[in-house]
Amino acid sequence: MFEQIKHNMETIAGVAIYPILSLLIFFFFFLGLGIWVFSYKKEKINELSQLPLNDK
Repeated sequence: MFEQIKHNMETIAGVAIYPILSLLIFFFFFLGLGIWVFSYKKEKINELSQLPLNDK
């Protein structure tokens, strides 16, 4: 079964670009997410972590 799928994918022109594009999309997404997380202000994190404990 894998041979049939492999043969079909090899006959599509330019199919080799899709794994590269998907890798780049996920890499830049997680890189941006990591930058956003590590640049978040410590005060805001502490404020948000105290929300469940507040009696409002």
